[in-house]
Amino acid sequence: MQVVELHNRTVGNFARLVGEVRPDQWTAPTPCTDWNVRELVNHVVGEERWTVPLMEGKTIADVGDSLDGDLLGDDPVTAAYAAARAAQEAAGAPIEKVHLSYGAEDAPEYLRQLAADHLVHGWDLAAAIGAEAQLDPELVDEVATWFAERADLYRSAGMVADPMEGFTDPGDQLIGAFGRDPRWSTGDAIVARFGAAFDRQDLEAVMALVTEDCVFESTSPAPDGVRFEGAAAVRAEWEKLFANTDDPRFETEESVVLGDRGVVRWTYSWQEASGQRGHVRGVDVLRLRDGKIAEKFSYVKG
Repeated sequence: MQVVELHNRTVGNFARLVGEVRPDQWTAPTPCTDWNVRELVNHVVGEERWTVPLMEGKTIADVGDSLDGDLLGDDPVTAAYAAARAAQEAAGAPIEKVHLSYGAEDAPEYLRQLAADHLVHGWDLAAAIGAEAQLDPELVDEVATWFAERADLYRSAGMVADPMEGFTDPGDQLIGAFGRDPRWSTGDAIVARFGAAFDRQDLEAVMALVTEDCVFESTSPAPDGVRFEGAAAVRAEWEKLFANTDDPRFETEESVVLGDRGVVRWTYSWQEASGQRGHVRGVDVLRLRDGKIAEKFSYVKG
């Protein structure tokens, strides 16, 4: 496959996925744990915006800080589409070398780097929003062959995590080679968003992630806790929890999602009158349904 075609197809695929992001998904977590959906898209749009001046022969110093910060504005989809089209047009420029942070690089190699980033980040985005990643076998084969010779370099530079192995599908193997878990699913995203909303005491965001008929079982009083049924009853209980606790923090230690079941190990802490922080450690057993949490059964060490 010609490198320009490889680049342009991966760029087009990523742009298509950006168009599928719902308004409520821009703050959703992604397999790139440091980025939510908007931050991930902004990163890729930044690469596309850089492609134009670099393929014109400009240096990093020439561009300066003009492409720093948020590039998506009030209309992320339109910004992403425009950046993608500009990058695709620039990819065919008749230039031999581009000036990257580590020095002059062959233009085809630069385009292959971009293609790999778009393909893998396209999977990240699809997983985060529950869309079909559509890892085209041709693109997977091209990127996998290219990356096999550069994986050690990428890892030694800290650009990708350790590989995840044991997969037979070529697309899964490629995602695993880039340090992702191909099993990362929208269930993981729901649970991660729920934990993050709880930690920041954002009751509206918490309730947006539960079903209308949700069920919550509290940890106390022993031995069975109290059962709350329906969103209104659950909301009232969590509202009291946030209001009556000084500086509550909910920190996820580990979460596992299998099908419609999720298990989360957590630490819940609060500020005591003595100035010290008290805490308990526990587990939530969750049931997921229709992209939301239908059951939250909580247990603590005691």
